[in-house]
Amino acid sequence: MAFYYDEPSRTFSEYLLIPGYTAPDCIPDNVSLKTPLVKFKKGEKPSLSLNIPLASAIMQSVSDDTMAVALAKEGGISFIYGSQPIESEAAMVARVKSYKAGFVVSDSNLKPDATLADVLETVERTGHSTIAVTEDGTGSGRLLGIVTGRDYRVSRMSTDEKVSSFMTPFEKLVTAPDTTTLKEANDIIWDHKLNSLPIIDSEQRLVYLVFRKDYDQHKENPNENLDSKKRYIVGAGINTRDYAERVPALVEAGADVLCIDSSEGYTCWQKQTIDFIREKYGDSVKVGAGNVVDRDGFMFLAEAGADFVKVGIGGGSICITRETKGIGRGQATALIEVSKARDEYYEKTGIYIPVCSDGGIVHDYHMTLALAMGADFMMLGRYFARFDESPTPKININGTYVKEYWGEGSNRARNWQRYDLGGKAKLSFEEGVDSYVTYAGSLHDNVEKSLYKVKSTMCNCGVLSIPELQKNAKITVVSSTSIVEGGYHDVMLKNK
Repeated sequence: MAFYYDEPSRTFSEYLLIPGYTAPDCIPDNVSLKTPLVKFKKGEKPSLSLNIPLASAIMQSVSDDTMAVALAKEGGISFIYGSQPIESEAAMVARVKSYKAGFVVSDSNLKPDATLADVLETVERTGHSTIAVTEDGTGSGRLLGIVTGRDYRVSRMSTDEKVSSFMTPFEKLVTAPDTTTLKEANDIIWDHKLNSLPIIDSEQRLVYLVFRKDYDQHKENPNENLDSKKRYIVGAGINTRDYAERVPALVEAGADVLCIDSSEGYTCWQKQTIDFIREKYGDSVKVGAGNVVDRDGFMFLAEAGADFVKVGIGGGSICITRETKGIGRGQATALIEVSKARDEYYEKTGIYIPVCSDGGIVHDYHMTLALAMGADFMMLGRYFARFDESPTPKININGTYVKEYWGEGSNRARNWQRYDLGGKAKLSFEEGVDSYVTYAGSLHDNVEKSLYKVKSTMCNCGVLSIPELQKNAKITVVSSTSIVEGGYHDVMLKNK
């Protein structure tokens, strides 16, 4: 006879936190969200940590190199999506590792024989008004001039006028050599009252642009997640099929941590993948595994050697695994059981294996609940897909700006490796949908707002760190009636 659980599996929305005593020093500014990313032994510190408990999902519509840089600036981590050619994923990882804070590789470039129409199209396409004019029209060509909005007036010029006739020529530009530090570049910008400073090599080839506006932004990111060489931390997704070729390429590119991307992780193939990594690299290459939803799944991956374990099956907003296969578990219940298993394993072995809650986060307060229930950090897809930094275009539909968001198990992504059970090399049926999410603006502004809510709630609970929250939180199940009571009720809203 099948095993039946006594209790139903529950979601985050079925729980609330009970306030604790808030002391005078318990204010959001004093809250630390630092959290371990990979396993460590008792008494030691993890080799990789996060300054905020957020990771962007291993998805085509979420995590590319642009997202990785933006999230690392805030203190989190992105896992570059693995459902692409090995060379492409490795190149994205390499771009993140070679990114110099404040130094921007120009993505708006034209040849001198381009026209004003080309300038307008480039500005519309990239959203950037500073255009480098190079000999070959690339971001690393010989610099001939710069075009900004101050160099042309659409109402007084013909759109077929050549860029060479109205650009600011190289001879009139203030430039700096590629040995210039960020501090020196910013000093030049301020001394010469510039908006941007081209950084060039000895042969006049463009290397970077440094912008005045980035100076303040750089100062606003004290939580930047950096490695020992001051490079941004970045993760990368792998699968259980081509790991023998993909892992070496990603390690060579500089990936700080890998994660097996699979809808279900309690499998022999995940162990085989981890075994390969351990045999080839020992413990020097960090790899997370999952997804699981119970104690047995966690213990299996812990014994297999996973550096962190991801929890969640079917809870993502674009995931239909539960609908198509009848497999999964409510995210809150799954997280609570796996976190207990993590603590049990730690008591038994002295090795702490971080737990990542993947899926089921709908509202910001769900983040705090996930942390209180034992998650060391969270992986989010829909949340990050809404931002400027995600890979998909911003589209206007019936007056509302949206961004595209699709599941890795959708027909569009065709990431069959994620759902592979040793069968045919194709997507047999869909486990995800293709959708839109409402555009929300910049990552920085939204993450700052969401995490301020988390910190504020932690203060209501009387705690100043994630470990304190997990130890001292009081959580209650709420009835369907009290869920209704929690929103506005028995009033008529004014028209906005």
